[in-house]
Amino acid sequence: MASVSNGQAVIIRTERGLTIASTRTTIYDVMDHLAAGWTPKLILNWLPLTEDQLNVVLSYIDNNRTEVEAEYQTVLQTREEIRQYWDARNRERLASIEKLPPKPGQEAVHAKLQAWKSKLGLAHDRSS
Repeated sequence: MASVSNGQAVIIRTERGLTIASTRTTIYDVMDHLAAGWTPKLILNWLPLTEDQLNVVLSYIDNNRTEVEAEYQTVLQTREEIRQYWDARNRERLASIEKLPPKPGQEAVHAKLQAWKSKLGLAHDRSS
């Protein structure tokens, strides 16, 4: 399972999935960047990895493409389900906040914000 570099495992399975040893970076993070068209050099600039770690991860992905892709799709689906859950929760919370009257002394700021929302077509007509 674990790819080895210099006699030490680089990829391990944790509760987060396939993870790069001694980091919080998963191979799914690397795959996200690869899917976005990032080069290995750019990935190294963004993620806290060594060149050796990234090379082992890229090799592991290439050598286990089918299994890694299947697991990656599961991770993406779970991530989307979680995003939808929090979007719905936040939508409810933001709707309840929207119904609150402006704080005392902020009526002018509130009116200006509502005017901008109206101009942008985002206004939710609410009575204060």
